Amino acid sequence: MFTAQDNERLTRVGPNAPMGRVFRRFWLPFLLPEELARPDCDPVRVTLLGEKLIAFRDSQGRLGLLDRHCPHRRADLYFGRNEECGLRCSYHGWKFDVDGNVLEMPAEPQNTPLLREVTIRSYPVREQGGVIWAYLGDRAHMPADPPLLEWARVPDAHRYVTKRLQETNFAQGVEGGIDSSHVSILHSKLKPDSAETFRERQVSISPKLPYIATDTAPKFFVRDTDYGFVIGARRQATDNEFYWRITQFLLPFYTMIAPRDENGPIMGHAWVPIDDYSCWNFTFTWNPYAPLGVDDRDDNEVHMEVVPDGSYRPRLNRDNDYGLDRRVQREQSCTGIPGIGAQDTAIQESMGPIVDRENEHLGTGDTAIVAFRRRLLRLAADYERGVMPAMPEHPEWYRVRSAGVVLAKDIDFQKGAAQRLIAAS
Repeated sequence: MFTAQDNERLTRVGPNAPMGRVFRRFWLPFLLPEELARPDCDPVRVTLLGEKLIAFRDSQGRLGLLDRHCPHRRADLYFGRNEECGLRCSYHGWKFDVDGNVLEMPAEPQNTPLLREVTIRSYPVREQGGVIWAYLGDRAHMPADPPLLEWARVPDAHRYVTKRLQETNFAQGVEGGIDSSHVSILHSKLKPDSAETFRERQVSISPKLPYIATDTAPKFFVRDTDYGFVIGARRQATDNEFYWRITQFLLPFYTMIAPRDENGPIMGHAWVPIDDYSCWNFTFTWNPYAPLGVDDRDDNEVHMEVVPDGSYRPRLNRDNDYGLDRRVQREQSCTGIPGIGAQDTAIQESMGPIVDRENEHLGTGDTAIVAFRRRLLRLAADYERGVMPAMPEHPEWYRVRSAGVVLAKDIDFQKGAAQRLIAAS
């Protein structure tokens, strides 16, 4: 039974919450390079793990992440000037560098001791793998590198990254990302013959994956790993074979999508907590073997188009019912919503910003969901006992990838797909 207290511990990510303290031990992706595209560009408001911050790129191209409010009179530094290697508060002119040092106090005497005594809270930032990362924890424990996820290590031409706002707690996004059973239904298309039952009318989202349509009730196998856990979703393929959709959950919030082709593009997500009620969804498409063509990036609209106002809110959102078309729903698809990304978002946001898990009724298809909740709660409990998560200190543990494979029924899925589950070095 998942209790209200469990839900509170799972979803609260502020600085004083157990989960928030755990997350501060990890490097966190939080911006796209396009948001700080050039030196001395406009600063960007940031909320991360419930903390209000300001990000900027200085005149030398260095990245800074500071407390959003000036330590003088608490004015919002979003209204400051980004100039000459520092961010200047527009109220009294206090100017800060990327490390939080005060460079100038024009309204104070020239040799004021405040220049030595005052700092502003700052956090380490780096640009790597097509995203900008921040570390919000104790610098004495800062990992040397972000996790060595494959998408972050391929050449730029092999990678496509987008970002969008999701108006739910991060955990709802993760739970959608590791839920292989919904793929057969939520993302299914329908044959146009209305005389058939819903199950008979279902067709796979891809002609290369017919098993997803023909077996809508996969059996799940979840196995703990150093980085999180691996999920094997088993479907009937032939009399002698199973189709295995093998995906990973990588702590604290990364998920992967099994590719359709052995050497084709792979996809994944990061669900980065903004606060208790919203998160950033980073979506990654990458190919370790070849540059991505335009058609390789997103043929099922997993990457969502966002409104061009800097909010990164999807164009299809709750205000327009995510583009729901009831005629399409009756005749062509389960949802009537265009694109996998919008379909996932609609369902996850429909639960509310924090889902009421006490009133759920979980089934056998929710094995990975239960494993995720237990693993996160255990991580928080360990942290409170003084046991720190080991994953941030081992970025090499993240060198894995998802796979879809047909295996003989007597072959263990991890052994049979072992080589396909290892990321390129």
